[in-house]
Amino acid sequence: MSIKKIVFANQKGGVGKTTTTANLGAYLAELGQKVLLIDLDPQGNLTSAVGADDERPGMYEVLTDEVALTEAIQETPVERLFVVGSNIDLTGINIELVNAYRREYYLDKHLNLLGDEWDYILIDCPPSLGLLTLNGLVAADYSIIPLQCEYFALEGLSMLVRTIMNVKKHLNQELEILGIVFTMYDNRTRLAQDVVKDVSDYFKDKVFESLIPRNVRLSEAPSHGLPINLYDPACKGAESYLNLAKEVLQRG
Repeated sequence: MSIKKIVFANQKGGVGKTTTTANLGAYLAELGQKVLLIDLDPQGNLTSAVGADDERPGMYEVLTDEVALTEAIQETPVERLFVVGSNIDLTGINIELVNAYRREYYLDKHLNLLGDEWDYILIDCPPSLGLLTLNGLVAADYSIIPLQCEYFALEGLSMLVRTIMNVKKHLNQELEILGIVFTMYDNRTRLAQDVVKDVSDYFKDKVFESLIPRNVRLSEAPSHGLPINLYDPACKGAESYLNLAKEVLQRG
């Protein structure tokens, strides 16, 4: 089985992108897969969400060729789940690579040096369509789009899909949309139901069946440095991410 590289991208912040990367990764690991998380967001939220150390060398040092990717990998509290962290230093990468040759391919270059011991590599991007996100899209085989069940989330979806298609056309012909996952779903609101229906009608089988609900325990878990499968595996949010992991395995 070849490594499956999945990028999580959305130029809108607060849509559950990092939460989805961390918890999907945790459940894929729980289901027997060896998973590496890549934190491409200078905010470092994915790093802290899985209890990693943001003081250790991370993606900034990797992308500036100060350390090898393998030297930056950290363990997490979840068996078979590992992470390469980030911190605010990563904001400097746009300046570091501004004149670099094939600067969109730096992450891809480092991932290609990894061995075949990994089943999945999950890449969390910042809430923008800048150079870091572009590196994530170029390095990945698939993209998963976390979509908040709100009107404004729909406005940015067409721009994001257009960006993904442009990357596929010009930089990474292997890139495909694996699916759209609805986050922060509240079935008590008509708007949430309408968003799910409209997107599902248009994208059809690209939409994951698993709906990630608004869930207090999901919000609390990152502050404890734990994915939801360790923080509260009995909550509704945990059940939803477990189901999403099973869907991803089926699509893979």
